[in-house]
Amino acid sequence: MTEFKRDYIKRPIYLELIKPYIDKDIIKVLVGQRRVGKSYMLFQIMDEIMLMHKNPNIIYINMELDEFESIINHKNLLDYITSKEKGTAKHYVFIDEVQDIENFEKALRNLLAKGGYDIYCTGSNAKLLSGELATFLSGRYVETKIYSLSFSEFIEFHQLKNDKDSLVKFFKYGGLPYLINLELNDHIIYDYLKNIYAAILFKDIVKRHNVRNINFLENLVRYVADNTGSLVSSKRISDFLKSQQIQISPQLVLDYLGYLESAFFIFKALRADISGKKIFEIGEKYYFEDLGLRHSIIGYKTNDINKILENAVYQHLKISGYHINVGKSGDKEIDFICEKSGKKLYVQVAYLLQDEKTIKREFENLLEVKDNYPKFVVSMDEVVSGSDYKGIEHIHIQKFISELR
Repeated sequence: MTEFKRDYIKRPIYLELIKPYIDKDIIKVLVGQRRVGKSYMLFQIMDEIMLMHKNPNIIYINMELDEFESIINHKNLLDYITSKEKGTAKHYVFIDEVQDIENFEKALRNLLAKGGYDIYCTGSNAKLLSGELATFLSGRYVETKIYSLSFSEFIEFHQLKNDKDSLVKFFKYGGLPYLINLELNDHIIYDYLKNIYAAILFKDIVKRHNVRNINFLENLVRYVADNTGSLVSSKRISDFLKSQQIQISPQLVLDYLGYLESAFFIFKALRADISGKKIFEIGEKYYFEDLGLRHSIIGYKTNDINKILENAVYQHLKISGYHINVGKSGDKEIDFICEKSGKKLYVQVAYLLQDEKTIKREFENLLEVKDNYPKFVVSMDEVVSGSDYKGIEHIHIQKFISELR
């Protein structure tokens, strides 16, 4: 096991989600975009297990390393695990990027049936993992989503102060953990992020889904980046492409958007009425898992500050564990209706509340919601913490994304 050890900075928010399932006969699946730190979470879990047990038998497989290239299918996987077993004690099995193994779910089911295995997996494809595991291991696995660094993690990882300069760096470069090994300047960071984008595009989307129209896929990504936080639809995108003399059907647009989602590259927020009981089928918003990757595609533009702020708030709410919809009431909109454990949170995001018209628009939409759940307007204004407008809290984005709620 020692040959696989790595130094890491702890991410307790995820370890606390996983700890209750250690030593339980249930498969722990860590999912998320490539390079968000899933592998290092496995090392953190291994260390937790070594604190709990003396000399546990840990079997580690990383499908991105050449030494494991012979593990192609579920039979190879079972043979390898069997070869590493020691005695009759429980075996702790860790498989990094499990979706690269053909019929992996058959091996996991076999190990569960035999008993004596505590299993942990990571994966970078939502549809493959959820589909296969749901079919073969219904009720026998638990999924934990790992995201790129939150703002609080960003300043901890980079040893920065929680100030405006750090906030700008976070908006500009995003939260992929490996950035701590690089100098935070545009040329170095965006060269690295462009390589990560290429790996996600070609390994997790083009190769896995046999995408043929790569040029359209790249154009679609740029379109989503340009329209971050704007209402879009497959038909609207298709119509836009037709205006550019590009003939692409709405169904193909939907398929490709689904591929981008399945790689955790973008997230889709559906529209719902204020009560949350009705979901609208047409029109949704898309946000990026990582702002730095977005900027590596279309550049970091200060004119995009509203889109950047909205994406940052959305990402923070996802990390905080909320299910998020875009709220709609007649012709008015609330940026985010957030639900967790039966409770709600309403959030409006604006750059600056410069005039009475803007203030009225952002706050009045929330005033139409008659329940007593918390409501926030998040902006870059220099507001006093706790200031409010008719009971709605006005909060600076730096404070909002510094605290899990």
